[in-house]
Amino acid sequence: MRLKYLTKSVKRYALLKLVIGCIALSLISVDSFSQNRQSPNIIVMYSDDHTAQAVGAYRGALNYGLQLDHTPTPNIDRLAEAGIRFDNAFVTNSICVPSRAVMLSGMHSHKTGVFTNMEPMPTDLETFPVILQQNGYQTAMIGKWHLQTEPQGFDYYEVLYGQGPYYNPTMRTPAGDVEYYGHTTGIITDIALNWLRLERDRNSPFLMIYNHKAPHREWLPGPALFDYQDRDLPEPSTLFFEYSGLTTAAHQQDMEISELGGPQSMNWGRDLKVPLHPGTGEPNPEWQAMVNQNRLSEEQLARIMEAYAADNQYLYDNYAGWSEEERTRWRYQRYVKDYLRVVREVDDEVGRLMAYLKRENLFDNTVIIYGGDQGFFLGEKGWFDKRWIYEESFRMPLIIHWPDGIDPGSVSRHLVQNLDFAPTILELAGVEIPGRMQGRSMVPLLHGEEPGDWRDAVYYHYYEGPEVQHSWHAVARHYGLRTERYTLAYFPDHDEWELFDLETDPEQLKSIYGDPSYAEIQGYLKVKLDELQQKYEDDTWSYITPGVPFHGKE
Repeated sequence: MRLKYLTKSVKRYALLKLVIGCIALSLISVDSFSQNRQSPNIIVMYSDDHTAQAVGAYRGALNYGLQLDHTPTPNIDRLAEAGIRFDNAFVTNSICVPSRAVMLSGMHSHKTGVFTNMEPMPTDLETFPVILQQNGYQTAMIGKWHLQTEPQGFDYYEVLYGQGPYYNPTMRTPAGDVEYYGHTTGIITDIALNWLRLERDRNSPFLMIYNHKAPHREWLPGPALFDYQDRDLPEPSTLFFEYSGLTTAAHQQDMEISELGGPQSMNWGRDLKVPLHPGTGEPNPEWQAMVNQNRLSEEQLARIMEAYAADNQYLYDNYAGWSEEERTRWRYQRYVKDYLRVVREVDDEVGRLMAYLKRENLFDNTVIIYGGDQGFFLGEKGWFDKRWIYEESFRMPLIIHWPDGIDPGSVSRHLVQNLDFAPTILELAGVEIPGRMQGRSMVPLLHGEEPGDWRDAVYYHYYEGPEVQHSWHAVARHYGLRTERYTLAYFPDHDEWELFDLETDPEQLKSIYGDPSYAEIQGYLKVKLDELQQKYEDDTWSYITPGVPFHGKE
């Protein structure tokens, strides 16, 4: 059994739920709910750092579904095949806590007050769960919350503390903490299924936010530990890119897969699961920290050690004779295999939840929204992590499935953002959208409409940076926009611009800012950037450090 409860009062309650759940499973074959079919159930599935390159449905340059003999996301792919896939879905601020606040509120970071991972989301922020709860929806929040405040607008919640571990998590509930034994990805689904079986009011529509920790760093698999051991995965063409076509910010980052990166780049112990440094033979302190954080049992640790043993020994035996390029290739393989392993585990759990919805006749009248809280680098430019306006980080996977309302196999190339989640969900529920929300409902796009006044650019603003306390990966603060063809970015701390033509340079390897042949479009995009900042009332370009110029202007 996957669940282990250590808190006495909560233990009795949780065990009772499990017993009743088993009985309910044997008795209930058809759901007896009688909700109004015009008010669909809504499930929002958010996976931390799940990038579009690792979703088979996206068929991108790093689409493992085409380059391997199977996709890591067969269940998510099925949602896309029977629903709508958004090919131009972007975030407003590519970092976990701000992105989640934007998704819940429908407002940019400067409106929520959550600029970085350090600010708690205000408890009085009117989010779409709060509004749905006030309008007859039963609401639940399961999994990763990460917003540093008590979840608001939920009839029930069971959430990780902060980032949470990959194994043996402590979950916060209204009744107190609950300790679990097992792999977190499966535990989150267990909790979600228990809520659906035991807590859901079958006479009301429900909203369930179902968030996974995976595939966030340190990519520690459970059931899929032994996957991909018989093959090498394809490398991105830019794994050894040297940033010659980019500005100062790219040269100063600290997010490299290479061993030559700085202290915040990929490490041997925690990230790559190598207990001993391959060059010195000394213990890697990050390895033990990872073991401690996950509170691994002897059995769990032994299985993890077994999974990595042969490949680690190969590293130890050959490291001294390898070039830096060969070492980087080994590191890349370990990283991307672990990333895909934890992605596959998320997909398996999505499939388990979908199977329950089908068994209980809930599937057709349930809107399922699957997304990542941002994109992620899988070796492109030699990097991991996110934060940038570059495509791999800025772009998010977004798939919406609703048999009662979406034509199967739909694809949209309209520019949408996580900013649009809240108004979309409210319109689907038949609830008025507050005027303060800055996003726009995607419901017309779900129905295949082509709104003539749809946005022609999306706005981005990343606030952390080397000058900001608790900043990670030394990614400079920047803001900018993306149209269907161009990306424009400004880095105020360096007073430098970047401009990319995505038709001729989709990997964004050489900035064309200042190129005379692009002078007209460059001027147009700067005006457009001004317009977007005025539209969204963003005057926070000098966040934390006063006096920073407003894209080149004091």
